[in-house]
Formats: sequence, C-alpha cells, structure tokens
Amino acid sequence: MPLVTPLSVNHGLETKALAEFFNETLGFCPNSVLTMQHRPAISKAFINLNKAVMTNEGRVSSALKRMIAWVSSNATGCRYCQAHAIRAAERYGAEQDQLDNIWEYKTHTAFSEAERAALDFSLAASQIPNAVDDTLKQRMHSYYNEGEIVEILGVISLFGYLNRWNDSMGTSIENWAVQSGELYLVKHGWTKGKHI
Repeated sequence: MPLVTPLSVNHGLETKALAEFFNETLGFCPNSVLTMQHRPAISKAFINLNKAVMTNEGRVSSALKRMIAWVSSNATGCRYCQAHAIRAAERYGAEQDQLDNIWEYKTHTAFSEAERAALDFSLAASQIPNAVDDTLKQRMHSYYNEGEIVEILGVISLFGYLNRWNDSMGTSIENWAVQSGELYLVKHGWTKGKHI
C-alpha cells in the first residue's frame, strides 16, 4: 500500500492535462505524478523539469537518456523506476539488442563505447558516496561536449528525485510498467518489490 494514494486521472482539469502529457510519453499517467498532484505546484515543476531534461539538445538520444535513467534507477534499487525507464527506452527507440541486454551494457556489442561511458557515468553518479572520478570525467569528455554532459547528468539527477520519491512512497506500479519489467528485467531478478 502506498504512503499516499494517487489521485484519479479524472480528479480535475489539471490532472487530466497531466495524464495527457504522460499518455504520449509512457502510454499512461504514472501513479508517481498522480501522487505529486496532491500539491499541483510539485507536479507542474516536475513535469517542466522532465521536459527540460528529456529534450534533445545534442547527440544524446532519447533512447540513451532512458537507458541512463534505467542504470541510475538500478543503482539505487528503485524497481518502480527501473520498469518505467526500460519501458520508456523501448518507446523511444532503443534497439532490441540493447533492451534485451541492458544488464550487460559494459560488455555487450549492442552498446558503443560512448554509450558505455554515459551508462558508467550514470552508475557512478547514482552511488552514495558518489563514484565519479577523474578517469570517468576524461572518458565523458572524450565522447560528449559540456552541454551533452549537462543533459546526461540532468537525467541522472531527475531520476535521483524519482527514485527517492517512489521508493519512499511505495508507489503502486502500473500494469504497463510491469509488462516491460517482466519482458526485459525479470530474467535478472526484477520484481515489483514494495510497488504492489
């Protein structure tokens, strides 16, 4: 049972508008956002940050951003966000080989060296204590310009917020996210955990 019950998508006009935005991105409105809607200013700020972070300004693709989100969520242990991130990666054009082998990104041929650098950066930046070191910084600069590094860290930071929100709330996971989790993640032990 979640700490706070999500509002219905039919709660009011603002909530319906939120649902429409996420229907385009995920195919459904996440319960996390419907929980934030108890304080509409929080949900609006989150959506605006989400839009700013996920807009592509350089060579960091929409699919890579979602895989960065998955690595970050995996590092923090948020099963809710792991399923959402892999579903979003699927919807935003990640290659099938990448989806099937996300757990093996460090060695699988479906991932380029630039993608590995970004995903390693996501892992290191999501750990406590932070594990970003000079070697990783050099790798990032060898593949990405400063604006692209800002985009990548924006994704990691956005999901840091979401990981803490959803794990603390015990947000109930939606069936569509469960389907993606079961398709791509369950073979390595993914479960709904507390997000029932």
